[in-house]
This record gives sequence, C-alpha cells and structure tokens, in this order.
Amino acid sequence: MMPTQHSVSIPPLVRVKSGALQRIGKYMQRERMSNIAVFSSHGLPEEIPDCLLDSLQQHERNLVCREEICEGSFEHACLMFQRLPRNTDAIVGLGGGKAIDVAKYIAFLAGLPFISVPTSLSNDGFSSPQSSLTVDGKRRSLASRLPYGVLVDLDVCQQAPEILWLSGVGDLVSKLTAVIDWKLAYHHNKTAVNDFAALLSDATVMQFIANPTRAVTGLRTFAMALLLNGVAMELAGSSRPASGSEHLISHGLDSISQRPRLHGLQVGLATYCVSRLQGGQQTQRIHELFLSTGFWEAIRADPFDKDEFLQALRIAPKLKGDFHTVLNECDALLHVTQWIEEDPHLHGCFC
Repeated sequence: MMPTQHSVSIPPLVRVKSGALQRIGKYMQRERMSNIAVFSSHGLPEEIPDCLLDSLQQHERNLVCREEICEGSFEHACLMFQRLPRNTDAIVGLGGGKAIDVAKYIAFLAGLPFISVPTSLSNDGFSSPQSSLTVDGKRRSLASRLPYGVLVDLDVCQQAPEILWLSGVGDLVSKLTAVIDWKLAYHHNKTAVNDFAALLSDATVMQFIANPTRAVTGLRTFAMALLLNGVAMELAGSSRPASGSEHLISHGLDSISQRPRLHGLQVGLATYCVSRLQGGQQTQRIHELFLSTGFWEAIRADPFDKDEFLQALRIAPKLKGDFHTVLNECDALLHVTQWIEEDPHLHGCFC
C-alpha cells in the first residue's frame, strides 16, 4: 500500500524585486481581489503604507479596513477578526513580525487569502504556515496557513536597520541545526522526516552562505531562502525543517528574560551552541557566516545575560512535549556553561 500524502499549497503570487510595493494594486487587480483589509505595523515610516494605499487606489481596489498592529497576541487577533468587514476579499499584512502574524491568523480564521508584505527580513515568519502569537501572555506557534502571496520589495527591505537583517541571518542559519534535530528525533521515536523538505531547508541556507551580503543580489537570495523555508514547513506538515532545539532556547528566553531580544538574534546565538552539542557538524560554517556578516559583532555590542541564557537552556526541553532534540540526549547545561567560558567565538557574547 502506498503511503498517504497530504496536499501542499504553494503561494501562487510571489514577487521578490525592487518596486514590488508600488505595484501591489496591480497584483490585487490581476487576482481579482477588490475589497482589501490592511493590517500594518505601528510606527512604520509614513511613505511605506502610503505607497501601498496609493497603489490600491490607482488600481481601483477598495480599502475596507485599515488597522495598525501594536500587540501580537491571539486575543487581539480574535478581536480584529470579529471587526473584519464581511465583504473582505483578501487580507494584507504589511511590516514586521507582529503585523504579519496577526494578519495571517485573521486570514486563517476568516478563510481568506493572505498577502504577506514584509518591510524587513528579520525572520521567516512572513512566509511560514504558522503564526507566532502570545496566548495569555505566553509565546505560542499557532497553526495558520501559508500565504497566498508574498511580496518582498527589496528596496524597502534594504532600507531597514541592519540589526533586522542580522536577526534574519540568525533565523536562517538555524535551519542547519533544526534539520539535524529532526533526524535525531527519527532515530529516537521514528518522527517522520520528509527528505525533500529537509533537503530544501538545508539548500536555502547553503545558497545564502555562498553570497551573504545586503546588496540587492544577496538580499534577493536571502529573501527567497526565508520564503522557501516556509514552503519546507508546509511540505513537512510541521515546523521541523526550520525549528529545533535552538528555537526552544529562544522560547525559553522569551518567557524568562527581563529584556528579550529579536527572535533571530536569540535563535542565532543558540544555534551556534546547539551545533556544538550536535558534534560540531556545522559549527565552523556557522561561525564563518557570523563573522562575515557581523553577527558576532552585533551580539558583543549588546551581550546576553549569561544566567538568563542558561536558565532558558535548562527549561527548553520541557517547553514542547514529544519534541525530541539534542537537548534530550546530553547534559547541555554542563557543556554550554563550559563553552561560554572557554570558546573564543563566544567571548564577549555574555555578561
């Protein structure tokens, strides 16, 4: 008997190019989406939402709802869903993580196509089939849906602060350790591994490593790498191709830290440590990428609290039931405590 295969949805609308934002009205017109709800990040430079709204108007798209998102919570997303006009044809999320995740979840609840328009590339959330929201104040990854469309304006993303790009670097490179954890889980409890999803996840990272720059050519490769990781998660039917023990450590930091950092900065630093726990298969490659992009320099400019990081490491294995990783196979706390003191690459990353 042949094994059952689940259906996979792939975004039919993808634009990764300069000037994509000012063409959004044309794209909506081609897709016959007339009544558009826009959810954008609070505090965006005025010219960014103005450009989107002007494009919708020029192509006779009807703006039925516009909200600025300040709070990335499940409760807030449900409230916005209740207010959504009934004649809405599509939902656009414009900006950073909170706006994208809230808009994506509203679209999921409403059963409407979601158009993701990130203004920075700080993580892969703009293309993932999950929404990262707080539920009763605790960070959760909630089942959602892969975007119908992804529009990445390279000019807009290039103007975003460099620290957001570095956060994206940290989130992207974590796919290397996530895939290794996934395979460890197979050997431990036969967690199903989708080989193509694992291969796609690894390949996207390697492609970026070959040209890790913020120039337009490098940024295009970077954006496509993050986007294809969303597709890898859809193929796998889980977050396994993109999220492993390094993400559990980041979730731990979110829950206990007095000052949580950008998701990708937390994940990136954890990825280096996890790579060593996994036997160092990817450690040198990760270090060289962090060195060439300036990731290490950024972490040392604002070091992590050592005690908080170790506490996050201690609680990480308990944060997600039946999610086997390398943290379940070794005394991670003992090793990482030692490496913080002795590894020259980690020097200055903790205070």
